[in-house]
Amino acid sequence: MTSTIAPAAAKWTAAHDLTAATAWYGQHDGPVVLKGTSKVLAVGGADPSGAARGQAVVYDPAADTWTATATQPSPRRLHAVVALADGKVLACGGIGGSTAPGLASAEVYDPVAGTWTPAGTMNQARWGHSAVLLPNGKVLVAGGSAVRSGSTTKALRSAELYDPAAGTWTVTGDLTDARSGHVAVVLKDGKVLAVGGTASAGTGQDPAIAFCELYDPTTGTWSPTGSLLRPRALHQATALSDTTVLVTGGRAPGAGDDGTFDPVSRRTAEKYDLTTGVWTAAKDMPAGRAQHRAVAVGTGGVLVVGGTGSEADEAGFRSVVQYDSAADAWTAQPGMPTGRWGFAVAVLPDGRVLAAGGAARAGLAAADPTTTELTAATELFNGSGA
Repeated sequence: MTSTIAPAAAKWTAAHDLTAATAWYGQHDGPVVLKGTSKVLAVGGADPSGAARGQAVVYDPAADTWTATATQPSPRRLHAVVALADGKVLACGGIGGSTAPGLASAEVYDPVAGTWTPAGTMNQARWGHSAVLLPNGKVLVAGGSAVRSGSTTKALRSAELYDPAAGTWTVTGDLTDARSGHVAVVLKDGKVLAVGGTASAGTGQDPAIAFCELYDPTTGTWSPTGSLLRPRALHQATALSDTTVLVTGGRAPGAGDDGTFDPVSRRTAEKYDLTTGVWTAAKDMPAGRAQHRAVAVGTGGVLVVGGTGSEADEAGFRSVVQYDSAADAWTAQPGMPTGRWGFAVAVLPDGRVLAAGGAARAGLAAADPTTTELTAATELFNGSGA
């Protein structure tokens, strides 16, 4: 499939490397832009061995520097990070080492003091959960994974709310379907759409699900809504408007431990309409990808960056494409200098897109097949080339 070629002025430029090569493999563990600034906070993540990092670093685009916060948070990966209404940042849950069990702890970062302080304890230890800021200032945490017994895990239906004013966690309505690794998006009137993910089945690879549901903050309950046209895991979901969401890519169905993958099978995209509760097919991406990042740019646009076909014997994709919702069309953009998946991405106030860290090569594509190669490279995308 062909796509329109982007203007030559669009480009990526190298920025200062992260303080340490780090990957962020979750859906809600990415960086946040600190309120009232152009600075970006990145928290935790995984080191090359897969263990959790106890780090928080701030990128200043004006100085092109990464700086560690005055105090450091607890090690955590597959956690969730949320910018609060008052400018502080919440980090919650995750895994504290290289293996389970999960964490119930939470911490808040104060960008003025540069310090982290405890923020209560969740009612359920979890990782791979979603966390979003509601219009009322509370944070909704939902689903994720937890230890079932021994070395097995289970997907969770439970959800809870964090109240920053009181510093407390309270239980809210359970999800209709247990899910982990899903994406949650806040829509009109504060409703939250939970999209896809996986459900534990006791096998080597948990199956992807197509079920989606809506959380109503006025009633504190979840209700089913239209299902995805295809089950998706390791996908991305991005709000196009207050009522529309674009979902892209994901893990290929049937991709197993042998690393087999059909890159065409997840080039599909689809759109959700809150007014009808229905998913419809959008134009296919030029090629499939999973563990990529997608961010809203401009009016009705989504930039899809990097990703991979499989975590086995694979190098990260450099490819970048942009979706135009009005035209239902994809445009090829300049590729990143460093291919990667499971990385940090954020849109700066000036419209530039920051990409940092991530996994670059694994398996036979890496220098050491037993270790995933991570990168500390940081790059900035300017769609106008200014």
